[in-house]
Amino acid sequence: MAGDPLSGTNPQNPGAEIDLGRNNLDRAASPYLQQHRDNPVHWQVWGPQALAAAQAADRPILLSVGYAACHWCHVMAHESFENPEIAAVMNRLFVNIKVDREERPDIDAIYMNALHLLGEQGGWPLTMFLTPKGEPFWGGTYFPARPAFGRPGFTEVLEKVSEAYHDNRTAIAQNVKMLVGGLRNLAKPQSRDRLALSTEVLDQVAAQLLTHVDPGQGGIGGAPKFPQTGLFDLLWRHYLRSGSADAKQAVVTTITQMAQGGIYDHLGGGFARYSTDAEWLAPHFEKMLYDNAQLLAHMALVEAETQDPLLRARIEETVGWLLREMIAGDANGGGGFAATQDADSEGEEGRFYVWQKAEIDALLGAAAPLFCAAYDVTEQGNWEHKTILRRSRDPALKDAATEAKLAAARAVLFAAREKRVKPGWDDKVLADWNGLMIAAMAGLALQYDRPDWLAAAERAWGFVTGTMAVGDDRLGHSWRAGQLVFPGLLDDYAAMMGAGLALFEATGNPDYLAQAKRWGETVEAGYADAVNGGYFLTARDAETLVARTRTAADNATPSGNGQLVGVFARLWYLTGEIAWRERAQSLLDAFAGDVARNFFPMAAYLNGFDLFANAVQVAIIGRRGEPETEALLRAAYTVSVPNRILQVVAPDAALPETHPATGKTQIDGRATAYVCIGATCGLPVTSPGELAASLKATRAV
Repeated sequence: MAGDPLSGTNPQNPGAEIDLGRNNLDRAASPYLQQHRDNPVHWQVWGPQALAAAQAADRPILLSVGYAACHWCHVMAHESFENPEIAAVMNRLFVNIKVDREERPDIDAIYMNALHLLGEQGGWPLTMFLTPKGEPFWGGTYFPARPAFGRPGFTEVLEKVSEAYHDNRTAIAQNVKMLVGGLRNLAKPQSRDRLALSTEVLDQVAAQLLTHVDPGQGGIGGAPKFPQTGLFDLLWRHYLRSGSADAKQAVVTTITQMAQGGIYDHLGGGFARYSTDAEWLAPHFEKMLYDNAQLLAHMALVEAETQDPLLRARIEETVGWLLREMIAGDANGGGGFAATQDADSEGEEGRFYVWQKAEIDALLGAAAPLFCAAYDVTEQGNWEHKTILRRSRDPALKDAATEAKLAAARAVLFAAREKRVKPGWDDKVLADWNGLMIAAMAGLALQYDRPDWLAAAERAWGFVTGTMAVGDDRLGHSWRAGQLVFPGLLDDYAAMMGAGLALFEATGNPDYLAQAKRWGETVEAGYADAVNGGYFLTARDAETLVARTRTAADNATPSGNGQLVGVFARLWYLTGEIAWRERAQSLLDAFAGDVARNFFPMAAYLNGFDLFANAVQVAIIGRRGEPETEALLRAAYTVSVPNRILQVVAPDAALPETHPATGKTQIDGRATAYVCIGATCGLPVTSPGELAASLKATRAV
């Protein structure tokens, strides 16, 4: 579309005037907000009307941020928000606004940063107190209904905060000035000392990271443990580049312990968000699309090297869960991937997933002793007198006959579990999380020769680019029940651009590449920080909030700026258009100072730099759909080469002029592959085995 990609009217309807005397969440699309629609609290949906009503009433705002699968959000809801006496205090003293952090991560990021500026540890539910203009002045996370855990009761908190707001405006104004100023400063470079990025710096980061890995159980540090897939991707790249046995062991131990731990659903597939302990035993049971997308891509990268049947099984089982339980969309067949599955069912955390030994004995009969010994099932249980299935104490797979018996037992238990009341399902479709999963599925489809997986990725792409797009250039962030949250965030564009490039490599369809480029121009036009470099989280025509977030630090998902380093690098190599190289370099320069300060949240950025600096370009001269070409294409995905950039061109077509294989031809009229590093290409190869060997030769191992 010609002209300004950000031109046009924002289609998000601000809605009618609100009634502060009622709970208005019945008008919301978010399943999380719908969970609270019957609370006696007069909840409002975030928006200009709610803030205007707060200003008219001169009442402070109580902002509660959570998400549908959040266990402690449910706890606070049951204890406080469903309590008529506490709700009456909330309604009398505050304008109460409920936000789904997945639907509005821009709001969540601002007020979570404000909490950190107060010196508090973050988490959900996030409970922040704001002026009627939305300026933060104090907050916390979970507050018990009555004094507990060394914390005051929620009613006391409410009364003290309201009293401070009305009787001590000077102190409130000072807090607001400090917090809002701090939030705006966070968007500026935190260090003027730009680190000169290099492969040696990547190796130094990996060496430091290794000192924080738990050598026995894997993962970073102790309890709680999160997957932190980007950091382990960084370690895996270090292993492939340097041959470091310690890096390889750290990655293999971590993914093996996770794959056999209680964080993995051994009956239904899929990983929970994190483990509350150091052994990957007890999660909070919620399953998030973004975790499983990143873990699928990570496992595939490791499995390509190790050929570990455990990882292959976990990949197939997790994709099985995805396609069986996580397809969402509209009445016309949908196709997008849903966001989450809840931790709780029937009001109890983990109830759907845990077992008593007597249940298993009754269901499995003579097969029970073998299963119980393998999956840590005992009379006393391993978690709150119940059993979370796990195999991490003896993670090695058994002989084929034993594994077949265990698989049969799992099928019996899965069928029995299906009769239980299932956890809640958050079926909203998020563009950024879908982008991560689409990219993962595109790669998996080629690596494991699964055209059905590729078809699922393409269906999800079609849903996001159709139902969630506004014109050719604009994306929304979240869709559910016909309601689109618009405009999209930087992370939406970054992840969906990555998905488009993955689909382009997998299929050769130029429409995917063209769409990624269009979105790249939208990002440049509407999100760029012209002063400091990099990109803001929100568009310039988005709702005005108290601060505009700009960061390259990863959270549970990779940061938009971090992802864009790799996306721009890939666009440069695929197109030869120098603007993409310049944007990648500019983005690297904008956040180089942050790496020296703290590299831990910079994994996506650092892995993007690795791709930019150390790309392995594979050019296949052949026609798509012909057996020889397709065999070479699949072979390129069977070797663990995270910096692979692949193009297939017909014999009568041309690569970009900047490609080192430009001008090279087929050998004896056969589909032919060239593997290139920098400006140098290896000898032409025509068999899948030769291509795999050529790719392995680009690594230290």
